[in-house]
Amino acid sequence: MTRLHVRDLQFGFDSRLIVDGLEIELVAGEVVALLGANGAGKTTLLQLLSRHLKPGSGTVSLDANDIATWSRRTLAQKIALMPQQENRDSSLRVMDVVSLGRMPHCGWWLPMSPIDHQRVDEAIEAAGLDALRERKIDALSGGEWRRMILARALAQDASVLLLDEPIAGLDLKYQVEVLEYVRQTTKQKSLVTVITLHDLNLAATFADRIAVLHQGRLIAVGPTVDVLRPELIELAFGIAVEVIKHPSNGTPLVVTLNRACASSKGASDG
Repeated sequence: MTRLHVRDLQFGFDSRLIVDGLEIELVAGEVVALLGANGAGKTTLLQLLSRHLKPGSGTVSLDANDIATWSRRTLAQKIALMPQQENRDSSLRVMDVVSLGRMPHCGWWLPMSPIDHQRVDEAIEAAGLDALRERKIDALSGGEWRRMILARALAQDASVLLLDEPIAGLDLKYQVEVLEYVRQTTKQKSLVTVITLHDLNLAATFADRIAVLHQGRLIAVGPTVDVLRPELIELAFGIAVEVIKHPSNGTPLVVTLNRACASSKGASDG
């Protein structure tokens, strides 16, 4: 079983630590939602896991092999990162960009094989981009762009999938469809999948485990029902919430408290 093991990971600059002594083990077949306030270190952690950033100390190992020793091509065959931001100044077509996900396997100069084309077609379909495959990417909306970058990561067919805000800018339909597909693919292909999300309720619905970052440290890792507790959410996000049971699927449902109502309730309780 594929395992991604992070040991005592530390990263920072200008004497400021962004990730501080982080340890976690991620296993195949599970979706882990990485939660935390803006600036908590979520994007930095994904960049460290994909070796886009070099840690100051600590190791990231895949199946007991330190990824720092791998070539860029080997790394790209095994770990796919969907970044949160990317340069959009290009006249490529959607299918050209998604096809770039196959380059670690077929190389830059060799033609793609039937398997490569199949993986590209599957990724385009999964991201709902069939009607846009010939469109120039500088004509895409923000949501279409995000789905294209997701498709490129899926086409990479790696054993580790790191998705940084994959549903940002998507309407509700595509949010649910993307997360359903990611979860299904993670199970079917036994992937290690880490997703950064801002929506706690979608995380509760689609993740197997939740990891919460606060000021560069992991303050909780575990099943959604154990992690999504009012006191922990208030610590991580600085807002009071109530957590109830979802009426349909039984997962935790996070409800923000109206400050005026909360103050009124506190006064009446006193």
